[in-house]
Amino acid sequence: MIHFYLKRMKKISLKLISTLIQNRSALTLIHDIFIVILSLQISLFLRLGDDISLIPTYVIALNTLLYVLIAIAVFLGKHIYRGMWQYSSLGDLVSISLSVTYITLLFIPLMFLLPQAVLLPRSTPFINWFVLTAFLGAPRLLYRLYRQHRNKSKSESSIEAKRALIIGASDQTELFIREILRQNDETYRLLGIIGNKAAQTGQKIHHIHIIGRISELPAIIEKFKKKDQPIDMLIIADEHLNGKTLKSLLNLAETLGLQLSRLPHISEITAPAAKPRVKPIAIEDLLGRPQASLDRESMKSMIEGKKILITGAGGTIGGELVRQISDFKPSHICLLDQSESLLYLINLELTERHPDLPCDNVLADVCNVERIRHVISKFKPELVFHAAALKHVPLVEENPSQGALTNVIGTRNIADACRDFKVKAMLLISTDKAINPTSAMGATKRLAECYCQALDILERQKPNGTRFASVRFGNVLGSSGSVIPLFKRQIERGGPLTITHPDMKRYFMTVHEAVELVLQSMTYSVNSNIQGGRVFVLDMGEPVKIVDMARQMIRLAGLKPERDIEIKYTGLRPGEKLFEELFHSTENLLPTDNSSILLGSPRTVDHGFLTRAFNELEGLAYEEEGESIFRMLHALVPEYKTPDYENGAFLKAVS
Repeated sequence: MIHFYLKRMKKISLKLISTLIQNRSALTLIHDIFIVILSLQISLFLRLGDDISLIPTYVIALNTLLYVLIAIAVFLGKHIYRGMWQYSSLGDLVSISLSVTYITLLFIPLMFLLPQAVLLPRSTPFINWFVLTAFLGAPRLLYRLYRQHRNKSKSESSIEAKRALIIGASDQTELFIREILRQNDETYRLLGIIGNKAAQTGQKIHHIHIIGRISELPAIIEKFKKKDQPIDMLIIADEHLNGKTLKSLLNLAETLGLQLSRLPHISEITAPAAKPRVKPIAIEDLLGRPQASLDRESMKSMIEGKKILITGAGGTIGGELVRQISDFKPSHICLLDQSESLLYLINLELTERHPDLPCDNVLADVCNVERIRHVISKFKPELVFHAAALKHVPLVEENPSQGALTNVIGTRNIADACRDFKVKAMLLISTDKAINPTSAMGATKRLAECYCQALDILERQKPNGTRFASVRFGNVLGSSGSVIPLFKRQIERGGPLTITHPDMKRYFMTVHEAVELVLQSMTYSVNSNIQGGRVFVLDMGEPVKIVDMARQMIRLAGLKPERDIEIKYTGLRPGEKLFEELFHSTENLLPTDNSSILLGSPRTVDHGFLTRAFNELEGLAYEEEGESIFRMLHALVPEYKTPDYENGAFLKAVS
């Protein structure tokens, strides 16, 4: 029987030891408790020296027990034992210092409650504060230094490591280097940092020297080459480099045969399970647009707790609207799209992003007036963002009836329903192609603007009328209609890259920035006393030549234009312009509180006239009268110019 219990005790003990070994937090807690016991004895010795033998053993034992119990309670409350030692930092040292302070402050009052016979010298807790803080922090710091030294040694022994220079001395640089050392990443051998200021030269970040500035980069690279340490790649860590500097770095890298990359987002670097990886420079990085200043509080106030409806929710703009609006905590969101697959995907993303946000998914075509009225009357949104549209110029040119139905009649259906069911505000996503249009797509979007302008003028005459706003901007990078996905596809296939004309220019903006400014524009429409019929125009910066963008994308792929990938000119397609305009020459642009958002005042058209014209246009579209549709678009949009049609007397006919 005794043998059975001994065997049982041995099994339980082994299981307990195994559990402790696997549970690092438990081992750390045991280590810290042992340090507490040891530190108190050392503090007593520092206070009394050899006279420590005069204190009875039971007095030391009692005080140590009380001190340990207080320490355990504080450690369990502060959770310092859960910290991973290889990540130890200044924050961990602060946490340790606070924990020891709590222990000391709790132990001192207890000392005064104990009988005089079992008291320790009253200076002991103060001495122990320094001893315990040092003894708890030192092992963590030493372990981190050991891991970094071991990883550095292994990294330096790597033959295949890429020799790299980091561009920019920033917090992101420090974090990246720390992760390289901690995770024993042998992909890169960091030979130096290129700083932002001359004063930084000679300083270090984790033993990596700052060896110069960007202007000195060619000479620095040549020095390493002479030392038989040729640089393989440049890693950009400075997020504030402008597009011009990035382009010069790209040209330098191409000339010297170097790889040019950038650091990933901080959230990707700090993921403990993944090794740090740099990313290729993207075409978006070369735009070099300054970050727009945004009033996020007003955006949040506009959306938080509100019911929001987004049409075209599965598209590029609509999807980004869903992402950003959902982050501002609306009470309910309705996603409307005619594409089942796109609606499913954006709903899946929204569910993963905000699982508790109530969401309606509506399959609907904006051309179906009864369906639209049913959805808006049932959902009762407070704000509507209308992104549904046909945007591909050549496709709308070939299918003018569908362009007229979706872009014109669809907008009318949404706007009328918003007006009839007392929606607070509706915003139309417009386009720069609506200015002096040369395509059916541009003309139909201009008519959509006109209708929203007309309704806005009427509704502002009411105390609580619906506000109608239109936001006009250029091309969105990466959208389905953008040249970027087309160029990427053509590069992957080995070329050629097809461009319609060598002089073609376009305005470009990232979808994230565009939607941020759209939301900011909506706050102005809702909260400001803006004259009715105005159109918001986003400052798109300088236009970019498409051929320059094509060459840059080829270089970013590590290839050479014309040598590895051919650039082929195919001629302008029907409806295309060489360059786009954001506002008409007669529009008087006014500034807003945001320098990236301007107010245009395009001509307005009487609502009654537009209603009659739209009814006729709708009939022509359903009858597939393509020629008549084009003639009517020319009549309704006088600035619409194409080689095939001249403005006739059709305007008088519909009036």
